[in-house]
Amino acid sequence: MTYERLRAEFSWQLPRTFNIGTACADAQAATGLALIDVVDGDRREHTFGELTELSNRFAGGLASLGLARGDRIGILLPQGLECAVAHLGVYKLGAVAVPLSQLFGPDALRHRLADSNARAVVTDAIALEKLADVAAGLGVVQVVVAGERVAAPHHGFEELLASGTARFEAAPTGPDDPALLIYTSGTTGRPKGALHGHRVLLGHLPGFELMYDFFPKNGDRMWTPADWAWIGGLLDAVLPSWYHGQPVVAATRQKFDPEWAMRVMVEQRVRNAFLPPTALKLMREADVQPDGLNLRSIMSGGESLGSEVLAWGREHLGVTINEIYGQTEANLVVGNCASVWEVRPGSMGRAYPGHTVAVLGSGGEQAERGEVGEVVVRSPDPVMLLRYWNDPEATEEKFAGPWLRTGDIGTLDEDGYFWFKARADDVINSAGYRIGPVEIEECILGHPAVAIVAVIGVPDGLRGQVVKAFVQLVDHKRPSPELRAELQTRVRERLGAYEYPREIDFVDELPLTTTGKVRRAELRKREADEAGQR
Repeated sequence: MTYERLRAEFSWQLPRTFNIGTACADAQAATGLALIDVVDGDRREHTFGELTELSNRFAGGLASLGLARGDRIGILLPQGLECAVAHLGVYKLGAVAVPLSQLFGPDALRHRLADSNARAVVTDAIALEKLADVAAGLGVVQVVVAGERVAAPHHGFEELLASGTARFEAAPTGPDDPALLIYTSGTTGRPKGALHGHRVLLGHLPGFELMYDFFPKNGDRMWTPADWAWIGGLLDAVLPSWYHGQPVVAATRQKFDPEWAMRVMVEQRVRNAFLPPTALKLMREADVQPDGLNLRSIMSGGESLGSEVLAWGREHLGVTINEIYGQTEANLVVGNCASVWEVRPGSMGRAYPGHTVAVLGSGGEQAERGEVGEVVVRSPDPVMLLRYWNDPEATEEKFAGPWLRTGDIGTLDEDGYFWFKARADDVINSAGYRIGPVEIEECILGHPAVAIVAVIGVPDGLRGQVVKAFVQLVDHKRPSPELRAELQTRVRERLGAYEYPREIDFVDELPLTTTGKVRRAELRKREADEAGQR
């Protein structure tokens, strides 16, 4: 099989009706192993038959609360059975899942729940503490809590299962019916909701099957430490595995531990893994020993691994890591499959079958090979968002004619490999997270000592980039280590630990445009110039 033949022989065949919930549970062999849930050393196995019954009951339980097709339902849960059941049940109801990371603080949760006009959110007792006041403030959000009995006004997850029927009839959704609302990083404003149809799972399959070396094969078993709230964890690992009837391991920690990750893969007999770049770098740095490891394929994405990490993966993990490229709005469109084409260090890979990806020049024409331009994806494409939620202007700006604009600058070489050069906007890629500066700036600006703030990403050997804030204080305030720590804690607690500025510079003034906007590009240039002089 050659790359050219794979592309030539592929064509999309979307069914008239398709529901992610039934495709990932009911359509599979009931006795087949679906989920291995590992929590604090306790290991529990669940079959597709169990996922089918529990998700049916959950969908029925949601309906008993007055929730219906099209309603947005937040899911704020860690990897595990409850998260799986919540997602599949929401899809079966015909409602729209709004994945929420447990790293989110109250401000981040409030924006996403309010903007999506969510009618309910499913969470656990741990996250309830920060969620309860947010939900109460919004007034109309019902809260379902897993893990323990709860009192009114909240609803218990187990009680909801008991109230539902095992024979719930899933909504007869079509590929274009809304299923998933995932919020982007928010580079030029508040985070935007990318609305995807049920087709988004089908759109991921060509790349998914190749990046895991012709998935599925006998004995395949998937695991990722990535949060299932991100499109990478959910659609680069979990849902496509279940669509193919293969088991998924659920095991996660708040802070990644290389030794623990290796134990999970060895003890749970993981064959396929999505490991973000920072996870791989930490494992290499810790010199973890892969005794008993039996991996068949590894995928990574978010930033370039480089030749050294790729070489380490071949030598120590026994596989060639397939790097991929995508974004929340159009994920998994470019990547690698080492068993078919050469993996070239530093490259994003080649366009996967079913996706037409190009580089556009400044005039909107397709650039010549090797010419720098914006990476774009041709519509229609089932992996592509339906639209931004309640934001027609942003949706219109996202497209240039038939092309979805990624905002990434790159080149396409003579052999069809894409090479990343820079971002056209201000997104920060840190440890696999895509972070927008605006939400962080607004959080810091809420501190009474701050007059103006600007946030950019600066290079970091381990994380790719880290968040750096430039803070101009009000006249009567003076910089101090205590104030720096206070601002960092504010972002960590209100937004998320992965978003806090690891570096803060207090400055006398910030570069502004004539309309008063901060020129982040000038700050990035200053940082680059200073780094070049060091």
